[in-house]
Amino acid sequence: MSDAENMVAEIEALGEKLAEAKASITWRFIGQPRVVDLTLTALLCGGHGLLIGLPGLGKTRLVETLSTVMGLDGNRVQFTPDLMPADILGSEVLDTSADGSRAFRFLPGPIFCQLLMADEINRASPRTQSALLQAMQEKTVTVAGKDRPLGNPFHVLATQNPIEQEGTYPLPEAQLDRFLLQIDVDYPDRATERDILIATTGETEAQVVPVFSDGELLAAQRLLRRMPVGDSVVEMILDLVRAFRPDAPDASQQVRDTVAWGPGPRASQALMLAVRAKALLDGRLAPSAEDVVDMARPVLSHRMALNFAARARGDSLVNLIETTAAGLSRRGEAAA
Repeated sequence: MSDAENMVAEIEALGEKLAEAKASITWRFIGQPRVVDLTLTALLCGGHGLLIGLPGLGKTRLVETLSTVMGLDGNRVQFTPDLMPADILGSEVLDTSADGSRAFRFLPGPIFCQLLMADEINRASPRTQSALLQAMQEKTVTVAGKDRPLGNPFHVLATQNPIEQEGTYPLPEAQLDRFLLQIDVDYPDRATERDILIATTGETEAQVVPVFSDGELLAAQRLLRRMPVGDSVVEMILDLVRAFRPDAPDASQQVRDTVAWGPGPRASQALMLAVRAKALLDGRLAPSAEDVVDMARPVLSHRMALNFAARARGDSLVNLIETTAAGLSRRGEAAA
């Protein structure tokens, strides 16, 4: 069997396993398949996700379910204004042995896991938020001058309430950029809410079992990076990301008048990985231009911002992203 045939077989087998994982997750996290797909996308890409939604929409339940189904060792940290970096990273303590000698011993914090849930991340101070910066990018933390590796794989799924902003600290742009995707969790529709009502108010609730192991997830992440991407898709990713940089020579007048700052190269990398994951989850062997359009909003919406004039006019960043992505897709189809 050739290398190409081997890859096709591996992708098809992974697609079946992902379908099983999705079915298991939705058994406990009812409805909202888009949210499930995006969180799985973040894990498949080896990245982190920022879940934004009102309280009570199941964000915590989803992360807990994912931890079980994907076979990951998970911890949860409730972010509060008095939370300190050592509460997340850990600290050194002075131990005294029976013979009277003393030595420092490191007590690892909850970040030493494979899936960290950072609940209400914007409630912690910037000092505490910054404790995650190195961890999210380098998968290590430095405590007392020593680098300490984190779990492998390591993912952060953070939650944030978009309405209640009193007593919160907005995430800095550098940290937002480290989240592969922004995942918006909306209200369920009536039929879904009815199913949730019946499933969660009985004597027992649905339980899930592991579908993946940590090793299988790492193998899936490696396979995803080997998936082929056509030149037309690569060029569309570049065109889309670069279109939102207001200082670029070829930026449109709308972008110049609307966008304060645009996405950097990390957005292109995230979009390249995300479209591959989208194809995998849909059971396809390679991503398409439609995948770029579909993943544009979750990849780009937290990596750019409206300027003051655009906010005063009531312009929508989401509309700008979606219309620009759709326009590029139509242009590509016409060229083909």
